[in-house]
Amino acid sequence: MALTGDLSETPFTDLVQFYCQRRETVALVVRSSRGEGTFFIQNGDVVDARLGSQRGLDAIRTAMRLRDGTFRVDKNAVCPARAIHEPWTKVLLEEAWREDEANRDVEDVLAGLDKEEVVTSDRKLTPPRPTPGTMRPPTGRVPMPPQPPMVAPAKNHRGALLLGVVAALALGGPGFILLRSYWSGEAAVGIGGAREGVRVASVVQSARPGALAEGDLLFGMASALSGPAKELGRGMKTGLEIAFAAANETGGVHGRRLRLIALDDGYEPTRTIGAMKELAEQRHVFGFVGNVGTPPAAVAVPYAVEHKMLFFGPFTGASLLRKDPPDRYVFNYRASYAEETAAIVQHLVEGKHIKPQDIAVFAQQDSYGDAGFEGVARAMRKYRRDPSQILRVGYQRNTSDVSEAVAELSKHPNLRAVVCVPTYKAEAKLIEKMRDKGSDIIFTNVSFVGANALSEELVALGPKYAQGTVVTQVVPLPHSSATAVLKYQEALRKYAPSEKPDFVSLEGYLAGTLLVEGLKRATVLETEKVIDALESIRGLDLGTGASLSFGMSEHQASHKVWGTMLDEKGVFQTFQLD
Repeated sequence: MALTGDLSETPFTDLVQFYCQRRETVALVVRSSRGEGTFFIQNGDVVDARLGSQRGLDAIRTAMRLRDGTFRVDKNAVCPARAIHEPWTKVLLEEAWREDEANRDVEDVLAGLDKEEVVTSDRKLTPPRPTPGTMRPPTGRVPMPPQPPMVAPAKNHRGALLLGVVAALALGGPGFILLRSYWSGEAAVGIGGAREGVRVASVVQSARPGALAEGDLLFGMASALSGPAKELGRGMKTGLEIAFAAANETGGVHGRRLRLIALDDGYEPTRTIGAMKELAEQRHVFGFVGNVGTPPAAVAVPYAVEHKMLFFGPFTGASLLRKDPPDRYVFNYRASYAEETAAIVQHLVEGKHIKPQDIAVFAQQDSYGDAGFEGVARAMRKYRRDPSQILRVGYQRNTSDVSEAVAELSKHPNLRAVVCVPTYKAEAKLIEKMRDKGSDIIFTNVSFVGANALSEELVALGPKYAQGTVVTQVVPLPHSSATAVLKYQEALRKYAPSEKPDFVSLEGYLAGTLLVEGLKRATVLETEKVIDALESIRGLDLGTGASLSFGMSEHQASHKVWGTMLDEKGVFQTFQLD
């Protein structure tokens, strides 16, 4: 009987690593949004692979990035003649650095790091989700063999190095840091058993003291302040600054004034790590707040967690910031992309009576787009829609070239709705080109699109482009009369009179206000005490219509999703999603 499962629960890399380690002969058959494929495993290596139109290593590299689809393992497979001659361990090593779009060019990023000091630590680091870690068996019943202690080999033994590297990767966070230390020129570092503690390379000697010195309470923000996503970063910065200004006017926090230091990463993860390091090591911020985007977060979150620094209220709904159980140092204000996409899919199918097969996805081609697509795929399972059958089109991050997406959507005349996971410029360009072709497809967007910026782009094109565009929101209308919104409007007029109310700055204001509440509850302005104080917040009512709560097992304050739609003048109106 063949073993079957879901790639969102058992990643492709874990499956291959499991059967390679057991040296079994199997055929791994996958069905996903990237097509159908078969991967033959024999004697510890993948010997042949195909996925859609791709063959060999290209097929493997694509499969290692799959976050959706189903799999079947045939144990009585007959493998064809070997077509792939690279050892699996080498493939795993080479692709570990590229597996997530946010970590591309990681060697260039790491080359800029300062030399690292070797320290002894007993804590277990939390690695970024895409890094291949300790493998899970395909089912909960198959025990994995324990990993023996390893010592990093000398640099001049290439083959032994690869095996040592894979063993290090299996150790998760410590293994990743060990590798980084190895390539940055440090001497070999031994990995001891659990009782001895793990010797790792620390990126900084001390990012900040345990308790804050007297003076302003500094928070850092690494965000897009330039490029096509700059309005998102600018909006979050404005919202946080007015929240801090309002708190400072009433005495600050325990007599300390709050101040935000924002650095531009251009929405490029290769720049994020430099901004994070500068904020922590040179500016000595207490923590991070309001970072923008999923790809940058894939780099920023591991840094913050590794250095035990608060990472609060990022502008992203991705699952990598919502682990179960949650990372102790990561707190979210907003609802997740999974919750946003689930709400809109339900509205389209049950409210608009659109067949699941007539709904496509337009998504940015990186971890942000993957997170949104994964949410749609999960929601579609409720309607028995195979995720591998969902049409997905997209575009490259920090561009607005949607020509391929338009061409592909135009081939499917039965499509009635597209769930979009983009930024505002790319989305506006897609809507423009599709409307010019006479399409009446319903375009829906997650909140990260930047609703007000999208409205401005569409209104400039004409009334037919804006009307009917849907955006799910994680905050109320910024022009509504809700208590929290009225306080936001007052703070905006007082501290940033040149700025207009919008969804992004409102989210920044609410996240900043929530952070201030946690800081005020802390008995001491020290990271661990602040986290304990945040986890004590239960049923807090800021006046949005949704109570906010944290806990040791809950680091997302709000789960509320609002539905909004543009009229022909580019004004958002609310509508019921359920």
